[in-house]
Amino acid sequence: MTLEACTETLREHDPDRFGAVLTAAPENRPALITLYALNLEIARAPFQSAEPMLAEMRLQWWIDRLAEMGDGTAPPLHDVLTPLWDAWGARAGDLAALAEARRRDCERQAFSSPAQVVSYVEATAGALMWQAASWLGVPESARGIVADQALGAGLAAWLRALPQLQPLGLGLAGAQESDARELAGLGREALRRAARGRRAIPKSAAAALYAGPRACMFLTEIADGKINCFSDTVEITPFQRRASLAWLALTGRWWR
Repeated sequence: MTLEACTETLREHDPDRFGAVLTAAPENRPALITLYALNLEIARAPFQSAEPMLAEMRLQWWIDRLAEMGDGTAPPLHDVLTPLWDAWGARAGDLAALAEARRRDCERQAFSSPAQVVSYVEATAGALMWQAASWLGVPESARGIVADQALGAGLAAWLRALPQLQPLGLGLAGAQESDARELAGLGREALRRAARGRRAIPKSAAAALYAGPRACMFLTEIADGKINCFSDTVEITPFQRRASLAWLALTGRWWR
């Protein structure tokens, strides 16, 4: 897969991150595009087999290839790994943790508590956002701000997907609305903390910290009991997506 094909995959399957990438400086876009294309592939890997052992083998393949890249070994020609190597080089080895965090998905095991969901989101969405943010120049001293932004954005995305996750055994055990409201409250507060720390984030990193359309509002509606995540499917309209991305492009404001 060429960089152009990675771009089209991102446009089709992750339009929010695709739109955010377009607001980054041109020289940084290949790294972000290939990072997010990799994220799509490793997120899909556990679902390419209904047998947990086979699913984990597919995920392990990605872990092994990324580890080899981290040791300085170029990957064999591959749709995603080749352009990833071109952009990231040996730094791609740091991305193996993104795949490691998906092992739980292979097990098809529901989360038994909100705390488990938070840990999962931190290891997946949190690690992904930090990789993008650090590439764009966010210093280690601001890592906590990125973690808060990622937690809020990640919980909003996870709760939005809950109607699809629940039948797969990847949602919340017991399907208690109170658990969803607790998670929404945690996500909303995390976004607010990140917004308060925004001055520590370089303007050039706005593309990495974008939370997606209506993330904070969506979390607020869940926390207030206006949306039942187990039964209500709340889609992002094309207008909402365009308006949110236009705001990011015009103002550079990733916070709300």
